[in-house]
Amino acid sequence: MKDDAHYMRRALRLADKGRGHVSPNPLVGAVLVRRGQIVGAGAHLQVGGPHAEIHALQEAGVQARGATLYVTLEPCAHHGRTPPCTQALIAAGIERVVCAVEDPDPRVSGQGFGQLRDAGIKVEIGLLGAEAERRNAAFLKHRRSGRPLVILKLAQTLDGRIATANGDARWISGEKSRRHTHRQRSWVDAIAVGAGTVLADNPQLNVRHVKGPNPRPMVIDGRLRVSPEARVFTANNPILVTSSAAQSANFCDYGVEVWSFEAPDHRIDLRQVAARAGDHNLTSLLIEGGGQLAAAALRDRIVDQVMVFITPRLMGTGIAAIADLGINFVEETIQLENVHLRHLERDILYTAEVKYPCSPV
Repeated sequence: MKDDAHYMRRALRLADKGRGHVSPNPLVGAVLVRRGQIVGAGAHLQVGGPHAEIHALQEAGVQARGATLYVTLEPCAHHGRTPPCTQALIAAGIERVVCAVEDPDPRVSGQGFGQLRDAGIKVEIGLLGAEAERRNAAFLKHRRSGRPLVILKLAQTLDGRIATANGDARWISGEKSRRHTHRQRSWVDAIAVGAGTVLADNPQLNVRHVKGPNPRPMVIDGRLRVSPEARVFTANNPILVTSSAAQSANFCDYGVEVWSFEAPDHRIDLRQVAARAGDHNLTSLLIEGGGQLAAAALRDRIVDQVMVFITPRLMGTGIAAIADLGINFVEETIQLENVHLRHLERDILYTAEVKYPCSPV
């Protein structure tokens, strides 16, 4: 069992090589071991490319016969962009498969394991499953619910301010924190801000400071206060989320995809936005600002995780990181679980999973 965990950790590290390049597919790593030696290893590196198991088989060659496969997600059992991995594993003579997590995709969902067992291959499931689930949280949530994993990112002072009263916010966090933010941007499918952020900062919402792909920028503006000439709309495949009553036709002339929703009092139900994003195969969404959008996302309960960069500054009066949530009692507060702290020079990165209170209904 100790050796099994060692090889599965190797597979999990390999899976990270595909981060930012394989969505809406999962991150998958695979390691082939024969007689105590690694004979092949691989990862899923790009959409449409060979799966991790195929890379590992190609590296192992004839040494795959009689080997044990350690893989982070259930091997596929269907024809998609590539042939089913199960058939390749069976043909290669794999003797045992140790897998971390079952694939909830209805095209797989236990069928891969079934095909392997029918061929006489021993299958074991669940080793380091919690760690594998965390790595593939976006893919797994999308396949299980049809919605993206939503991460709320905040950069704030110690007393919870994201800007001064006159709107100055550059730079609250340090350089290392900003570089970490851009790395996170390169790992998600889309990044959202509210109209206030666009009007105040005119951001690009692209990836700088690190190498990686740009996410799709999304502006949520129920009142349609932003201009189609804002820098955010010069990026590839930008999205404007607005009221169906808004006059947004001219945005299409700028190549902007417009998502319209019924919006009483210009307030858009972000649960509908998350559902639309899932329908567009966006498996992860990073919300970056501002305080009103952060509060709306928490009120609508779409946020799954938070990333809070806390800098050792005190501002006093200023713009709050999160606007009013309408909470009157402590028992109504939103709790955070699985909290992790990381020092980034003088800043502290606080990451956690969101746990909402039970509805009184």
